[in-house]
Amino acid sequence: MPCRSVFSRGKRKPSIMGLILSGLSGSGKSTALHALEDLGCFCTDNLPLPLLEPWAGQVSQRGKPMAVCVDARSDSPEVLHRDLRKLREHKDEWQLIFLEADDATLLRRYSTLRRRHPFAPKLDLPQAIAAEREALVKARGLADLVLDTTGMNPYELAAMVEAFWQKNHAEIRGQPITVTLISFSYQCGLPPDADMVIDLRFLPNPHYQPELSPLSGRDAPVQTFLEQYEEVIETEEKLQQWLSFVWDKMRQERKRYFTLAIGCSGGRHRSVYMVERIAAWMRHEGMATPLIRHRELPL
Repeated sequence: MPCRSVFSRGKRKPSIMGLILSGLSGSGKSTALHALEDLGCFCTDNLPLPLLEPWAGQVSQRGKPMAVCVDARSDSPEVLHRDLRKLREHKDEWQLIFLEADDATLLRRYSTLRRRHPFAPKLDLPQAIAAEREALVKARGLADLVLDTTGMNPYELAAMVEAFWQKNHAEIRGQPITVTLISFSYQCGLPPDADMVIDLRFLPNPHYQPELSPLSGRDAPVQTFLEQYEEVIETEEKLQQWLSFVWDKMRQERKRYFTLAIGCSGGRHRSVYMVERIAAWMRHEGMATPLIRHRELPL
């Protein structure tokens, strides 16, 4: 089990402007920064700390929270520690997370990614890792939170960083999944961007009712026709149950986009009806405000 140490730094800070990420190369700083970006933070990587104040001044005008990554790429370890120490002494609206991992994990990650270590080429990789760890030990001591990412996958690391950030920003939550609901006709092929496809061709077809054929699933007569059939109601309920089941799973997997395609023979009646019904249900449940695309209907 990796160590997850929290360093207390006195009284709770009254107002948190942003978050600084630092740590060892290969410890997951990019993953952590992407997680903060998904929370709605304005993020910058590899920013020299003397530029933090003018950068923050520009970003604050946009009304967005901020996160920045600084490490051995940004400046020498000595200058980095000096600037971080000054920042912690005089700018208590910033918090610092330091990321690290054991040597074996860092070696494996560098071997997989084939990235160049900041302390190379003067040192081989094991020496570079050891040298960076020693050089950043003072910066580590300034952190509000030290995360050992050994054994963590990217999703677990992102969840830890999000939890730390949200603890101090109750008003900020993870970005919702962007949902697109598409109705389509199988005669015209499957939507290429669909994550999930539902076939409704087994349901009663309003197309064979002369007075309903020119209408669509958005029209009341078609809706009334479909809702008289128990299998239509049950299909809607089963879809709702399935989406309720997978929703938290998708959020845990950090899925940001989800496209559900619902098809029928002509793409005008059954699929349009069900897309509208599922969209209304998702809005009512607070899951998402879906984008609706009826592919076979005129704009």
